[in-house]
Amino acid sequence: MQARLKFALRQCLPYNYNSVRAMPADQDRRTESEIAVGTPHSAAIATLGGRPLLANSGIPLDLNWIQQVRVNTSAVERRIQSQVARRTLKKQWQAAWLLRAITCMDLTTLSGDDTEERVRRLCAKARQPLQQDLVQKLGIEELGIKVAAVCVYHTFIETALSALEGSGIRVAAVSTGFPAGLSPLAERVAEIRRSAETGAHEIDVVITRAHVFGGRWQALYDEIAAFRQACGPAHMKVILGTGDLLTLRNVARASFVAMMAGADFIKTSTGKEPTNATLPVSLVMVRAIREYAQQTGMAVGFKPAGGIRTAKQSLDWLALIKEELGDSWLRAEMFRFGVSGLLGDIERQLDHYATGRYSAEYRHPIA
Repeated sequence: MQARLKFALRQCLPYNYNSVRAMPADQDRRTESEIAVGTPHSAAIATLGGRPLLANSGIPLDLNWIQQVRVNTSAVERRIQSQVARRTLKKQWQAAWLLRAITCMDLTTLSGDDTEERVRRLCAKARQPLQQDLVQKLGIEELGIKVAAVCVYHTFIETALSALEGSGIRVAAVSTGFPAGLSPLAERVAEIRRSAETGAHEIDVVITRAHVFGGRWQALYDEIAAFRQACGPAHMKVILGTGDLLTLRNVARASFVAMMAGADFIKTSTGKEPTNATLPVSLVMVRAIREYAQQTGMAVGFKPAGGIRTAKQSLDWLALIKEELGDSWLRAEMFRFGVSGLLGDIERQLDHYATGRYSAEYRHPIA
């Protein structure tokens, strides 16, 4: 069993799954005019169709591009139905992809009753997401599997940084009046700065959805650009709140504006909306990422969040990313799951692969 799993890992996990690279504080953010056709692979963070892509530095708002965006809802739905029906993974291949899913997780606690002790327990789970006896049964001790990041409120940034010190796991903080994003702009910008100064490696920001409803694209662009500046060297993940945006065309347009304004990632949801991450919305967003990369030579990451609770669901999203963007996006640097309960089910499925029996859910606590 271990030999088969290791073979599948070599085939399915071609990138370094042992660590999450931290971007240097002076990350290169070039303007569009500075992007050379012959970008060296050493400077690339991803590739698309063999073309190396730089980190996103944003471009001036292109209203013509935004106005020309169209989405064929029926075609999107057919594409997703087809993918879910025809993409299945079994045995060692499923186990390999589930291990990949763990390395792309933002393990999250964003509850009103969060405490420092809960955050410390979550960080301990982030360091060792699989029980040691299961790691030994799978024969993957040398991989050092761990999650990509822990996502918390600003209040718990220092607690998480201390608990994760030396692990290479990043600390992400939600900001900008999360989850509604309706506090005054100056307060939201100041909140980002406080989190960045405290040491958060990544900031998840919330847009003003009303700008999308009103077609105020310049206002949305200016807002996100102000967030980008306040983040400094921290990575900015822009939450669109897709469950509130009503149409797929709104989702696509908001995605393009966020990328033009300098987003490092675009993220589906806060996890607090009635409808959170869905595959149709995700398809629209990843195709916007693909078009943006083709037009600008810059890569943007993607993060579905909210409602992804089962191992089977995680495989659906990984398959979508592989087919639409390619293998270079199947890394924590370019793809994340925003999750609180998914890890428990993945651990349970891996335990079934190792033993042939399903264990009780209470044997796989998160925090």
